[in-house]
Amino acid sequence: MFVKDVMVQNQVGLHARPATFFIQKANEFKSSIWIEKEERRVNAKSLLGILSLGIVGGTSIRIIADGSDEQPAVDALVELVDSGFSGENR
Repeated sequence: MFVKDVMVQNQVGLHARPATFFIQKANEFKSSIWIEKEERRVNAKSLLGILSLGIVGGTSIRIIADGSDEQPAVDALVELVDSGFSGENR
């Protein structure tokens, strides 16, 4: 299991569009991946799960992965969050 905490930088947080980018990135990996906010944990490959957390800008989240590619999965998702979801422009 590999875990990292990251602060959501973009002002709007993980609303539908950035959450979709997050899920697309998470689905590139075989590992089981979760997002944790406070005491709630949801599947990082589930749009409804992510949206149910109500993550806004300035919120600290924990990204957790368990599987054969857990470390690269977490690192890639942390990088995406740190970039402010700059993938939106691609």
